[in-house]
Amino acid sequence: MANTFKVVTKAGVTSEDVIYTAGSGITTIVLGLVLGNTTNAQITGTVTLNSNTGNRSGDNNEANQAVELITGAAIPSGSSLSVVDGKVILEATDEIKVTGSGATDVILSIMEQS
Repeated sequence: MANTFKVVTKAGVTSEDVIYTAGSGITTIVLGLVLGNTTNAQITGTVTLNSNTGNRSGDNNEANQAVELITGAAIPSGSSLSVVDGKVILEATDEIKVTGSGATDVILSIMEQS
């Protein structure tokens, strides 16, 4: 099993934007996610984990749903917000989406396992 560390960045997000999608046959571990405010005013940020993984055996045989990791969080001018300080697991086709109310820079640190 190969482990590959990666960084995914996107500048100036102002509407819902898919930042990362886990590929087929890939399990991704989100190590960190930071939103940065590059404007002169306070903005808000929302991060969504879109997952429809299902077909598990036993008591956990239920499809995942889209959930928000943070909703409308305030980010002061010139500041950043660390959204993920622990670890979040993404399975194949799971997505991380970010929405910013103003120009929001995104830094996503991940490890892909294939």
